[in-house]
Amino acid sequence: MHRFVLHNDDVHDSQIKDTSPGQTGLMNGWGVFSTMRVASGVLFAFERHWARMQHDAKRLRVPFPSTPDYIETRLHRLIEANHAHDATLRVVVVRNRGGPYEGPELSRDFDLIAFTTGLSDWGDSVRLTIKPNARHAANEFAGAKIMSWACNLTWYEEAHERGFDEVVLLNEHGEVCECTSANIFTAIGNDVFTPPLSSGCLPGVTRELLVDEVRVPGIRVIEKTLAPIDLEKADGVFITSSTRDLLPVVSVEGLRIREDSRVMNTLREALVHYREEYVRKKAISGAEPVYNR
Repeated sequence: MHRFVLHNDDVHDSQIKDTSPGQTGLMNGWGVFSTMRVASGVLFAFERHWARMQHDAKRLRVPFPSTPDYIETRLHRLIEANHAHDATLRVVVVRNRGGPYEGPELSRDFDLIAFTTGLSDWGDSVRLTIKPNARHAANEFAGAKIMSWACNLTWYEEAHERGFDEVVLLNEHGEVCECTSANIFTAIGNDVFTPPLSSGCLPGVTRELLVDEVRVPGIRVIEKTLAPIDLEKADGVFITSSTRDLLPVVSVEGLRIREDSRVMNTLREALVHYREEYVRKKAISGAEPVYNR
């Protein structure tokens, strides 16, 4: 993590302690968050991250800023303080009040907290294991990106202890849902499939871009219910996230996986081009400071 953090209206040294155990959200994981890619000083796809956080905050009754500018301007101050022009940024909105153990003298309904760090080296590919019954698709809060992340972190840590990189999470019907911090796709010919939101998966921003925005002639990206056997039937499997872009899967525990990455590579190039155009348009509009790499 970089030196400076954002806490509400202030950017200060991360060693300064200014949160309280009386904040309901910190003690109970009652809040929403998102992880963004900073590209040449631009918050890539910020509008989509904002919309998802706002949507999830409403579902979880987390007080939330009324306009995206409230968060965006403060995040840019953090980016400047850390010189984090090509980086990863984590932003959290924490509910402060509510529940039987609310602390005294809380003056704010929510806290805005954010930090930046360097871009992770995820390697060239991933090896997956499988976790049954890890998602409950029928749950009211399925697909919400909330602070209660301990189960995901536990499964992720267990996977690494066993020599894997990530985990394929299945829902209560045995269907493929997602990974702990990534969405999953299969490719058959020029058709690319990813589980629908009804599977209980998170509506990842990179997933949304591939489904809704990034277009490659001849390649279709389609939502479709997937079973583990469909991973074996595919020509190739890959995962996506805001910090990974697209990464090929070379193995899944208990399954035989093919490793044709042709379609994935084409989509990855298209996503990189989309991001470059996004940054260029921000530069032309003057909406955000843009830095040469």
